[in-house]
Amino acid sequence: METTQLLKGVLDLAVLAVLRDGDGYGYDILRRLRTAGLDEVGDASVYGTLRRLFQAGLLTAYVVPSDEGPHRKYYALNEAGRDELARSAKVWKGFASTMDDLLSGGTAHR
Repeated sequence: METTQLLKGVLDLAVLAVLRDGDGYGYDILRRLRTAGLDEVGDASVYGTLRRLFQAGLLTAYVVPSDEGPHRKYYALNEAGRDELARSAKVWKGFASTMDDLLSGGTAHR
């Protein structure tokens, strides 16, 4: 199974988790995801995810002027985004635990 296929299902969660640690603009968020080990995440995927999460009301956005280039649009978690992060993290941990059980030869108990 390719990592890119797995990323499609968890990119929202990964972006929310990165923003939990601090606001960021598109390229900064992409860099933070790659630094965390998600090397195969694509630029367009991250920018699309940010737009979708913003439109869903999970993020706020603000623009910071720059003297060295175009203004940067920063994204931040709002209360709805923090709630979604907590909910999605719980679902992910349960799923990952079940997969760990299956892969280790055990039987899932959930």
